[in-house]
Amino acid sequence: MDLHQNERPVAVFTVGYVVVFTIWFVSSGNYEFVVYVVSMLVLIGLVGKSLRTAEYPVAMLWALSAWGFLHMAGGGVPVDGSVLYSLQIVPITPADGEMRLLKYDQVVHAFGFGVTAWVLWHLLRRNFPQMIGTKTILIFPALASMGLGAVNEIIEFIAVLSVPETNVGGYLNTALDLVFNAFGAVLTMLLIAVFASREQLHA
Repeated sequence: MDLHQNERPVAVFTVGYVVVFTIWFVSSGNYEFVVYVVSMLVLIGLVGKSLRTAEYPVAMLWALSAWGFLHMAGGGVPVDGSVLYSLQIVPITPADGEMRLLKYDQVVHAFGFGVTAWVLWHLLRRNFPQMIGTKTILIFPALASMGLGAVNEIIEFIAVLSVPETNVGGYLNTALDLVFNAFGAVLTMLLIAVFASREQLHA
């Protein structure tokens, strides 16, 4: 992999935590998240393969790596007899039942698919410069990110079918995941729209 000097710390950090969490998942019998390790390796491979053609900003690479770390920590760090993903960060709703807000899981979903929308916007902007300044370049990444969020839920469904004991949750959890995916994607594109308009004013 052809890495620039400022990209190497991201690569070392990412490979490091993937190795550590993989050992932890296997040793603790958390086979549900072994499925996620495989999907993580696929994503790392895709980013690595497209590194020189896409020229992702280093900040974007750090954001992607941070998402991976938060995701693996969510499934691997034990908290109160469960895992970090189940932790209620802000008690907006009662702590019992699936309709718990606001959980670590929901924050990670919003962050992760916000970053996904950012990546998709970057790729569109780089490969189709004629779309800069259009509504499409803002709307498409948000919708595409939501679609990838649905793919993530399919992967979780496969984990439920493959592993008897999972921390994935039921129907309400899936619905909330999709809502927070959409929230993160839309918020990110709104922020990009604001900053893009400011750049045009000062150009």
